[in-house]
Amino acid sequence: MSTTSTGTLQVRARSNISQRIIAAGILVAFLYWASTFIITLLISVLIAYFLDPVVEWMERFRIPRATGALIVLLVGSFLLGLIFWAAWLRVEDFITNWPTYRQPLQRVTSALKERMDSIESRIKEVQGEDKQGRLLVEVREESMLKGLLTRGLGSAYVIFLSASFVPFLVFFMLAERQDIWHATMQLFPPTERTRVKVALEDLGAMLRSYIVGNFVVAVILGVASSLFFWMIGLGNPLLAGMVSGASNLIPYLGTVVAWLPPLVVGLATFKSWEPFVGIAVVLTFMHLVAVNVLIPALVGRQVHLNALAVTIALLFWGWMWGGAGLILGIPITAAVKVLCDHVEQWKPFGRWLGT
Repeated sequence: MSTTSTGTLQVRARSNISQRIIAAGILVAFLYWASTFIITLLISVLIAYFLDPVVEWMERFRIPRATGALIVLLVGSFLLGLIFWAAWLRVEDFITNWPTYRQPLQRVTSALKERMDSIESRIKEVQGEDKQGRLLVEVREESMLKGLLTRGLGSAYVIFLSASFVPFLVFFMLAERQDIWHATMQLFPPTERTRVKVALEDLGAMLRSYIVGNFVVAVILGVASSLFFWMIGLGNPLLAGMVSGASNLIPYLGTVVAWLPPLVVGLATFKSWEPFVGIAVVLTFMHLVAVNVLIPALVGRQVHLNALAVTIALLFWGWMWGGAGLILGIPITAAVKVLCDHVEQWKPFGRWLGT
């Protein structure tokens, strides 16, 4: 009897493990193939959490929530349009002055091409050849940069179609927040609603803190970088500074991405390598201060993930969704940690994420 019971338990344990593996595979497949839908939804949720305090503030003045959501969305769209318009003027100026930048870029790319050709020729020298003098192995692969751009950006049509849904999703999330909240509570048994409410409140506080904190840090970095570029006489300092500041939204890689705009623009301004080293050093210092001082002060302990968890999250979500995954990976992982902290069976995993 005991042998039969033990065998039954073993079969059930193996069945549970197999079911979990299959369920995990289905979830990963769904996240991959439905990436456009999920990314659009997540971006809308983050924007709604960012704008919700303003709508709540307007409610104190007896402005209906739907009206307040519409006003906030229209004002936000207007300000965003102004930012894009100002950025486009700077981009147009850059395009107009493109001949000034083209020759330095051509010199740099030519030097890099010569260096790569030299390395390739040395590699071919050590490769084996058959009796007819042909290389045994010669595989041409797609450019890594081209692959990343294709994977991260996708087609312009899909991006435009997804972006067109964001304002409507944000409006409905803001205008019908109370109804959505009540309907969500009804999904759980009465005995669990208090715990679910606390978990959702902690999740909302974490997301709002993360979004606002990173937005403020991006603005501070953008202003500081623009002033620095203006002081050293770099062309288009505002555009280069804002792009460098916004790159802080990409964890780890943002520091290196912040170098690219000033380095490209500086090719037409500086004739020696010393200014480029100075730009890289100053921008690296700014981003290190932002990561180690500003973000902990503004975000606080609402987002508490260890370095290993952050790195694994960036690798996974970057592989899954490309550039969007690098930006959304941290808030997604932080949200998973908040949920794990409020589910008894998942608390060990939540502790591991925050250790």
